[in-house]
Amino acid sequence: MPHEPTDGHDAATWSPLDSEGWYAARNATTALRDALVRAGLEKDFPYLRADLNAFGHGLVELGRVSPDTAERLAELLRLAMASGFRRDRDGDEHEHAPATSEEDKGRI
Repeated sequence: MPHEPTDGHDAATWSPLDSEGWYAARNATTALRDALVRAGLEKDFPYLRADLNAFGHGLVELGRVSPDTAERLAELLRLAMASGFRRDRDGDEHEHAPATSEEDKGRI
């Protein structure tokens, strides 16, 4: 409607660069990319990218991976958890006693 307030923004001129969700997704994608490079998995995630959904919520697209890549990623996560690294939903890191069982020791 011609008399509705627009707050200076027109939907036709909206850009993902105006969205906090875009920057959060981009930063998380960059952090994941760097970790994958350090683990030697950079070529195994060809679809990794930052994205936004229709509501402007940031998303990280991991894409499809081979079963071998999924197994390697699962092993990396198990090793991180066994070493005592924990991160809660708020992103805070916590150190815990190593949670290695006899079964885990055989895989490491």
